[in-house]
Amino acid sequence: MNIQIKNACFSLAETLHPIANRRTGGALAEGGATGVLALLIHQGIHEFYAESCADAATVNGFGLSAALSLSSGLNLVWIVHDRGGLESGQPYGEGLHDMGVAPGTVLVVRARDIRSLLSAGEDALRTRKVGTVLLSAWGEDRAFSLTASRRLSLAARDGGKRLFLARAGAAPQPSAAESRWSVRSAASTPLAGGAPGRPAFSATLLRNRAGAALGTWMMEWDREGRSFVEPAALSGGVAAMAGHRPFGAAGGGRRHA
Repeated sequence: MNIQIKNACFSLAETLHPIANRRTGGALAEGGATGVLALLIHQGIHEFYAESCADAATVNGFGLSAALSLSSGLNLVWIVHDRGGLESGQPYGEGLHDMGVAPGTVLVVRARDIRSLLSAGEDALRTRKVGTVLLSAWGEDRAFSLTASRRLSLAARDGGKRLFLARAGAAPQPSAAESRWSVRSAASTPLAGGAPGRPAFSATLLRNRAGAALGTWMMEWDREGRSFVEPAALSGGVAAMAGHRPFGAAGGGRRHA
């Protein structure tokens, strides 16, 4: 999405991935890209946390991709926290086009603070022609209370909708979310002729209200099909998607919380 990271901050890698590893025993996640969408299809809130601030653009791209995959032809409302725009950049037309966004199908709204972001999200969920809502937020804020989360969850489920909350510069906290994920960028598979590959993501499921097994999935975004797909190098005779790289294999110089 051509977003430049301006500030460095703490990494959540040491606090997030070990949690998933302890519960899954390091097993590979089953189901591939379709397995991720199966976990996100449930009505309510789904939370995506950037593994580090360097993954701020990535977590927003993942949230947008998930919303596009499950929009069911209805309009998508993307509400962006002003501070997030200052820290990691604003959405722009060419970048949205590169993600496969059709003109007129996504309404981008700017929110000056978190309270405004949450209020706009609830209003959007109660709007009849809106199918999916994506909130992009930066940093910690008291407005992210359990009560506020329950209000959004109720609005989403009452309308038969999903709200995706993408957060950077923040640690996971108790909420009414159906699922909670840690997201980071992954290496994409080059296209023919050495052209840059598709956007690639590594998503680790940290919590699932329905009790699904935790694990990590790697996937790429296919803008033509408007869906997640398995990385080309992993397709064909592979029963399970590869998990994230061994802890500490990348980003070893990051600061920790």
